[in-house]
Parts: sequence; structure tokens; C-alpha cells
Amino acid sequence: MESGRNSVNMADSASESDCSVDGGPIMMPPSPVSREQLHKRIESLQQQNKVLKVELDTYKLRVKQLQEENRALRQASVNIQARAEQEEEFISNTLLKKIQALKKEKETLALNYEQEEECLTNDLSRKLNQLRQEKVQLEQTLEQEQECLVNKLMRKIEKLEAETHVKQNNLEQLRREKVELENTLEQEQEALVNKLWKRMDKLETEKRNLQIKLDQPVSAPPSPRDTNNGDSAPTNSTPEQLTSHIQWLRNEVSRLKHQLTLSLQEQEEKMAHYAQEEKHIRDENLRLQRRLQMEMERREALCRHLSESESSLEMEEERHYNELTGYGHVGSLGVTVTPVNRSRTTSSPVPSNRPLSPSLLTFSREGLVGVPTAPSSISTGRDPFSPPSPMGRCPTCSHAISAPSSSPPHAVCRDYVCISYLPCFFFGQQ
Repeated sequence: MESGRNSVNMADSASESDCSVDGGPIMMPPSPVSREQLHKRIESLQQQNKVLKVELDTYKLRVKQLQEENRALRQASVNIQARAEQEEEFISNTLLKKIQALKKEKETLALNYEQEEECLTNDLSRKLNQLRQEKVQLEQTLEQEQECLVNKLMRKIEKLEAETHVKQNNLEQLRREKVELENTLEQEQEALVNKLWKRMDKLETEKRNLQIKLDQPVSAPPSPRDTNNGDSAPTNSTPEQLTSHIQWLRNEVSRLKHQLTLSLQEQEEKMAHYAQEEKHIRDENLRLQRRLQMEMERREALCRHLSESESSLEMEEERHYNELTGYGHVGSLGVTVTPVNRSRTTSSPVPSNRPLSPSLLTFSREGLVGVPTAPSSISTGRDPFSPPSPMGRCPTCSHAISAPSSSPPHAVCRDYVCISYLPCFFFGQQ
């Protein structure tokens, strides 16, 4: 553009110079040489003018082309800007639609989550109440079974004790009778021996008398001694009668000895029978002790099972509580959290003053609180957890015992007798 302007200015200056040459005052006629030079210069200037005109035309065409290109570029930029605005508007509209759809989906998801959470909470509360009711029923049945078993064992123990006392009395009576029989038998034996010795002495004297009579003459009168001894011996004292009488006395002695042997055998059989009965009673007593120990171990196992189920239930509740608190919707959904004071059972080995799990909470959207806990149906009037004394005493009646340490930890005293702490009663009687 600058070169075109310069060429136009040069052409204007050449035409002015031509005009000034042609129209100027003629001072003097030019010479032929100067004319030729001027003509050449004019021609050169004309040629330059033509060239410049051609260049001007080309520049004008180029300017027009550039203006067209500029106009086309402006139009293209306008179109591009309009298209970009349309695309931006389209993108913004689509993003707004997506945002609205996501908001609606979020609201529906929140509603569904709240409904599912409420349904899950209600379901868990219902299951928890059902488990508590089952636990209370199990505890009641366990206590009833334990009470029934304890009463049955107490009746059996009392019956066995009564039988033991009766049999001990019978045994003492039999011992006394045995002693009396032995004394009587000794007295009878002594009396019999004395009687036999007296008879033997009498027979010896009679024999001597008879020998004297045989040695005396026949006409001799009977002596008064013979008349006095005639009451116990036969009047006609012949040697055959004396030998028969001696044989009879020997038979009587053998019969009495045989009778004494039979009575001693019968007494030994009775004593063996009584010893066998006493052994049988001791075996029965030992069997009942073992059965009582087994029942006590079964009771402890049931107590441990109940405590384990209670701990597992508390862990499940705590896990559910942690899940609910981990979601972060406890405060945002308007749910109030209140602790539930759930009392422990008397059969549980866990102390009652120990705090329960923080998961035992009730959830409500309206702020309602409380899940009813079933009270213990049997009030025993004692602490639910009383560990056994290290000195070997009953935890309820303080009765000194020598029972093993594996007995149950708590007991109920009725009529000054430990009912559930049976080793206290049983071993105290030993």
C-alpha cells in the first residue's frame, strides 16, 4: 500500500512537472537535444505512469480481495461465535438437564435409603425384641427346671438321709443285739460248760461210788450218800446206764455246739447283708453326688451359654449401631438415640452393675424412645452375682463347707438350707 501511494505521488509530481513545462512561460526555445531528452523523459514518465496505473489497479484489486477476505473472515468469526454460543447453550442445557436428573435421582435414592433404613431398623428392633422374649422364656424355663431339679434332689437327699438314719439306727440296734446275743451265748456256753463240768464231777463221784460198791460185800447197807445222789443219777446205776447217760450228755453238748455254730453263721450272714446294704447306700449316695455335680455343671454350662448369647447379641447390636453411626445419617434424619436400661438376669455370671453395650439404643424418627424390657419373673432377693468365698463358705448363709470350687456362684437360702448351693448342704452333713 505504501509503495502504491509513493508511485501515485511520483506520477502526480511528474504530471505537475509536465504541466509546468507545457503551460509555463516560454523563456526561450528549447534546443533539439533538450527536446529529445524531454520527449524521452516524457515517454519514460508516461511508461512509469502506465506501470504505476497498472500497479494501482493491481493494488486496488488486491485491496478489494483483502476487503472481501476480511468481510468473509468477519462473517466466519461471527458464524463461529454464533455456533460457539449455540454449542455453549446446548451444553449448558444438557448439563442442567443432567443436574436436574441427578438431583431427582439423589432425592429418590435418599428416600429409598431412608425407607430401607427405617425398615431395617424396625426389622432389627423386632428381631431384638423377639430374641429378648426368647431369652426371658429360656431363663424362666431354666430357672423352673433348676428349681424343680433342686427340689427333686432335695427330696431324694432328705429321703436318703432318712433311710440312712433309719438304717444306721437299725445297724446300731443290730450291733446291740449282736453284743447281747454274744453275751447271752457266752453266758449260756459258760453255764452249759459249768453244768457239764458239774455233771462230769457227779459222774466221776458216782463212778467212784459204784466202784466202791462193787468192791464192798453184797450185804452192806446203802450209804446215805448214795441215797442223796440218787436224785440226779438213775436209781439202778448200772455201768450200761451210766455209759448211755454219758453218751446222751455228749450228744447234747455236740447239739448245742452245732446250734451255736448255726447261730454264729446266721449272725455273720446278717452282718454281711447289713454291710452290703450300707455299701449299696454309700454307692447310691455317691451316685447322687455325681449326678448333682453333673446337674450343677449343666447349669453352669447353660449359664455360660446364656452369657455368650447375651454377649453375641450385644456385639450384634453394637455392630449395627456402629454401622448406623458410620453412615452419618443419624443426626441428619432426625433420629433420636436413647439408651435402654436392660437388666441382666440372675443366671448370668456377668455382674449387674457392669454397663451394657452402647448399642442398646432405640431409634425413632418422631423422637419416641424405649424398647420394653421384660422384668425378671422370679425375684430372689439377692445379688445376681456373688462369687464364691475363698474361705469355702456359702455365699448366702455363710455356712462352712468342704465342697470343690467348681460349684455355682450364687444360691438362694430357704429355711436355713442352701437350695441351689447343694454341696454346702450335702458336704455339711458328712
